[in-house]
This record gives sequence, C-alpha cells and structure tokens, in this order.
Amino acid sequence: MFPAPAHPLCVEATLDPRLTRWKWLVKWILAIPHYIVLFLLQVAFLLLSVVAFFSILITGRYPRSLFDFNVGVIRWSTRVHYYANAVMGTDQYPPFTLKDVPGYPIRVDITYPEQLSRGLVLVKWLLVIPQLLVVVLLLTSGWKAYRYLDDYSPFSSGLIGLLTLLAVAILTCTGRYPKGLFDLLMGLVRWTLRVLVYVYLMTDKYPPFRLDMGGSEPVTGVVEPAGSG
Repeated sequence: MFPAPAHPLCVEATLDPRLTRWKWLVKWILAIPHYIVLFLLQVAFLLLSVVAFFSILITGRYPRSLFDFNVGVIRWSTRVHYYANAVMGTDQYPPFTLKDVPGYPIRVDITYPEQLSRGLVLVKWLLVIPQLLVVVLLLTSGWKAYRYLDDYSPFSSGLIGLLTLLAVAILTCTGRYPKGLFDLLMGLVRWTLRVLVYVYLMTDKYPPFRLDMGGSEPVTGVVEPAGSG
C-alpha cells in the first residue's frame, strides 16, 4: 500500500542542513546561465501550451510529449528558484536538465491526465481569478500573475520574496535556516505551483485554498500497488 497524493502536482523538498551564511548573496549571479536557458524554454512552454489548448479542445487530451516537456520546464525553473530566489533552501547548484533528478533537494512531478474536459479548457482562466488574487500577494503584482511562467522573474517581491529574505537574514546572523519559515515558504510555493499547472491546462483539479506546509506533500489515504490482490 502506498500513500495517495492529495493533488496531481507533487512537490517534495528538503532543507540543506549545511547552508553557508553568505552564499545566498551571489547565487543569483551564479544562476545567470540558467536564466538564459530558461528564457528560451519558457517561450517554448507558452507556445506548446497554445498547441495543447487546441488539442484539449478538439480531443480532450493533452499530448503526452508536450506535457512531459512542460513538466520539465516547471521542474527546471523550480529548482533554479529554490536555489537562487525563492526559499534558497540549498547550496547545491541546479542541474541543466528537464528530467527529474532524484538526488536534488527539490523535486517536482505532475500526474499525467488521461482525459481533460473540453469545455473547462475555455473557462479556466476565469475560474482561477480568485486564486490569482492570492498569487498576486505571494509572488509579485498585477498582470504578472497571469504571465507567471512567461515572466517567471525572481521572487523579489511579494510574501514569498519577503519571507525568503527574512530566512536568509536569520541564516546570516545565526548560521541556521529557520525550519518554521522553510515549512511556510514551501506551502506558499506549493500553492503557487498548483495555480500555475491549472492555468496552463495541465490538470482539471482546481487548486485548493489550503496551505500545505512543509517539504513533503500531504497524503489522503492509501492506494494499492498495481497488480495487487
């Protein structure tokens, strides 16, 4: 028996217990090569999301190859921001890959939807407005909430940015990253990513108005492994 995830998006993170006090000051510089690559990947992400929109509208399916690519872009972006901008929970330099990296301190995956609603794809942008009001607070401001992945700028403003700055300031003074702030930040990042995957049509499950804090995903019950019984 295995734990059943509470949401198609799964974000698992661990806090590096040996973070250096001052490295956070230069991580954004070290991450510049990633930003250059991510700019191109994010353009591709948006174009493929348009293709996926019409595919879902006509067939009710998100093309698997496009889905896997876009999951990879979210995965890559999240690793970079976890390292350099949001949370800053590791000193381990993020790898240049779309694939899952089991050894990296933050991992992202999304369950592939075998079928998606053709009607819902037309109104998700409208249904998600209440959630975007929350994202405005968590991330940045204004129109960037809708352009989250297109712009995907460093989390330099909003609640996530302020709490990250507070966490690394405490790290600098004490040599320890506060666990409570880490748990809160991961809850906020998880909430934001759930909204992202809904807006970009990767799931029909509406993001809950719930703060699931901590590095591990909440679970709801258990599922039987394939072939059991």
